[in-house]
Amino acid sequence: MMGALTILDDHIPQQPAAGALTTNVVAGPPERLEVSDTQGLLATLTVGARTVTMRGPTRTFTEGPRPFADGFDRTIGDGWGASPGGGNWSNANGVDANYTVASSQGLINMTAANSSRHTSLLNDLADVDARLSWSLDVMPTGNASSLALSLAYTSVNSMYRARLSVLTSGTVQLILERESGGSTTTIGALTTVGTGYTVGDIWHIRAQRAGTTLRCKAWKDGTAEPGTWLHEVTDATLGAGRVGARGLASSGSTAVPFNFRVHDLQVYSATWPSPPVVTHNTWVRVLDAPFDGQWSPALAARVRAWAGDSTPDVLAYAMMYVTGAPAVASSALGGAQVAGQSNYGPNAADGTRIEGSDFHDYMGLDWEFPNGETQAAGAGEQGCLDCSGFVRMVYGFHMGIPMVRTANIDGAVLPRITKDIGPNGPGIIIAQAEDTAPALTSMRIGDVPHFDADTSDPVAGQLDHNGIYLGTDSGGHPRFINSRKTPNGPTFGDLGGSSTLDGGGTYATSLRLIRRF
Repeated sequence: MMGALTILDDHIPQQPAAGALTTNVVAGPPERLEVSDTQGLLATLTVGARTVTMRGPTRTFTEGPRPFADGFDRTIGDGWGASPGGGNWSNANGVDANYTVASSQGLINMTAANSSRHTSLLNDLADVDARLSWSLDVMPTGNASSLALSLAYTSVNSMYRARLSVLTSGTVQLILERESGGSTTTIGALTTVGTGYTVGDIWHIRAQRAGTTLRCKAWKDGTAEPGTWLHEVTDATLGAGRVGARGLASSGSTAVPFNFRVHDLQVYSATWPSPPVVTHNTWVRVLDAPFDGQWSPALAARVRAWAGDSTPDVLAYAMMYVTGAPAVASSALGGAQVAGQSNYGPNAADGTRIEGSDFHDYMGLDWEFPNGETQAAGAGEQGCLDCSGFVRMVYGFHMGIPMVRTANIDGAVLPRITKDIGPNGPGIIIAQAEDTAPALTSMRIGDVPHFDADTSDPVAGQLDHNGIYLGTDSGGHPRFINSRKTPNGPTFGDLGGSSTLDGGGTYATSLRLIRRF
């Protein structure tokens, strides 16, 4: 199944604190108090912050690609733009003007015989199950016109293709091919699947890759999808690669110029070749007020209670909005959905996602804040969270840090906008730097990294993105979870930019501030 698979806290056996609690002050900055039991370090509190990291049962967090359908509900005159959750389209052969989007169709313009066009999504996949639907606006003359659903695409000379050809007679044929090293090999014989094609007829191609098994079939729109695969073969030649479409005007074609009209691309399921995996035994809890440095019997009782607590923590709530997360409704809020797979925001005219969805927009509810500010739910924003909306959903709505929008920002409340949260949000600043990334040495799981990632922002140095630090992944890289436009929602994967805080990626290089709430 495609999606995020993670822990359910109430199914994880908790272990209460063992024996007496002892404390140790760690000089800062930031100053911390380490609390241990007879088994070792149990909790860490930070002076000035409400978040507490606790030892608990080990959990593994992982994520897969999100199923999506690209229905080309946008208008673009130069390339196909961004798909809704599948990545950005990238073109090869011809010029960008040969690839346009209009009238809910992705158009591939063929201008010469014996030519091909390729467009693919910038998202490498291993296993995949996909369907592509297309039609012609001109009948083939002189020779066939064919469009293929490509898998494992790495270049115009390397891919698997389920290619559907329309002959000049109107006969429709399906072939499964492998192109590697500039040589094309038939791995599923050319087979007739229909006759009587006329302009505008829509045909569907479905192809799967599962390990070394490749399958494909095709059928005309309005007829039932075949229950069996036309071709099913074993081939281990190619590695992971992109999903895409490849159009071909055969040698001798006299139908040019014409358009292949792609009506939609559906990816039902897929896996990444290297999915993100984070495993550790750290749980993140939140105090009722910032820690003042004073250890007390009440704090000892709270820490001891948390050691045996099975309710969701910060990380568990964060994972309730990633791909595959089930919907959760609140009876206290009239049945409004308060958790479940989230999008980033509604679509703009060019297909990109619109920023502006706060936690209450996700629920579809108008909201009054404790300081008296009110805000109506945004039109079309139900089920959506932008980056700071995601952080506010987790730390504000679920974990209880008081929220405002833009007024009365006093260092104790969680503001609406990233540029306010970073310098003036709750808790303390752990690290910051100008025009470069600060050191990560003091960062702890649950901290909130802030970025100056938008190069088009007219205000130089202004923070414009944030997330929640999740921990070190299986490759040793510090990884954070955040809501982004290209993956269309909360993710700690690398679609549309690596979600790691080291290396040369966009977020690693644009990190400017780390805050502990």
